[in-house]
Amino acid sequence: MKKKAGKVLVVNSGSSSLKYQLFDMKTETRLAKGLVERIGSGGPANHTEALEGVVKALGSPKDIDAIGHRVLHGAEEFKDSVKVDSKVLAKLDRLVKFGPLHMPANIGGIRACQKIFKGVPNVAVFDTAFHIATMPDCAGMYAIDPRFYRKYGIRKYGFHGTSHKFITFTAAKFLRKPVSKVNLVTCHLGNGSSLAAVKGGCVVDTTMGLTPLAGLVMGTRCGDIDAAAVLSIMAAEKLSPAETDTLLNKKSGLLALTGSSDCRDICAMAAKGDKMAELALEMLAYRTALYIGAYNTIVGGADAIVMTGGIGENSDEVRRRIIARLAALGIKLDAKANAKTHGTTAVISAKGSKVPVVVMPTNEELMIARDTVRVLDK
Repeated sequence: MKKKAGKVLVVNSGSSSLKYQLFDMKTETRLAKGLVERIGSGGPANHTEALEGVVKALGSPKDIDAIGHRVLHGAEEFKDSVKVDSKVLAKLDRLVKFGPLHMPANIGGIRACQKIFKGVPNVAVFDTAFHIATMPDCAGMYAIDPRFYRKYGIRKYGFHGTSHKFITFTAAKFLRKPVSKVNLVTCHLGNGSSLAAVKGGCVVDTTMGLTPLAGLVMGTRCGDIDAAAVLSIMAAEKLSPAETDTLLNKKSGLLALTGSSDCRDICAMAAKGDKMAELALEMLAYRTALYIGAYNTIVGGADAIVMTGGIGENSDEVRRRIIARLAALGIKLDAKANAKTHGTTAVISAKGSKVPVVVMPTNEELMIARDTVRVLDK
């Protein structure tokens, strides 16, 4: 695609679902969006069949100039988005080990688009790329025998990179600073949560690691935990690696503490005096504030702390609890601004706060579309 503008279809292929959005990139207007569910289990038989349904909903495939795909993991092989060809697909197949639950579906979506949208270029946009492209080894490497890195690629990669990238560029514009000179702590807070330390527009650290398990307390993930604690549980409960993975990724976090992974439910429970809900919110706020403080130091003083994601954009209660722990940084909350800000861009810190706190909606799909145009315009 030699032109910058055009219609770009963004595809997010999951193991049993397919989300899509269609953008007119002349104006960055979303023209359509949809979700196909139950792929392989009562709905479409596979991703190709699911995409055939998408074509019927959108009209002729000829109306689409390019397709951008969310891909979970690029490891160190892909430090930027890339146009897909046979060599890229072969490399993606070799990276399935980094995301055995998600990568096959991501790749399956690409192959299906190649079949349905013949001749339309496909671009892979990686969750990991924004982090791995610039994160220094002192932040990204683990203090274990280097042969595990050389042999298996065991290191920190980070995730939610498309969201952190969108927020970095959008916040720089909001702050009226060149991206290359903006320092931020970006907080993607949702069912899955991560922070990024952004210095000069580049990631220098992020909270997730080899997988999305590390870092903050999340909806169903435990976040940071002593590895020896995991080994102790495995031994005591006689759990297999697969069972342990399920425990830590799907049966921990807010769900394990309160019985719900929905922050709205937990806030309501805490308001009624539920002690475990109160503890869960405090753990979430504490861990987030801990990383904000650390990352503010690492970037040499942030121009802003930006909160996004389902919780970051909408939960004034969680934001209040986080900011209450940042007083030592000279950060003060504007309670009224915080209470009325839900899903819109707004400054929620008080006048005189040493670091502004900004709520800013993310748009990963638009970022994928932008990257698709950028890559194909090279």
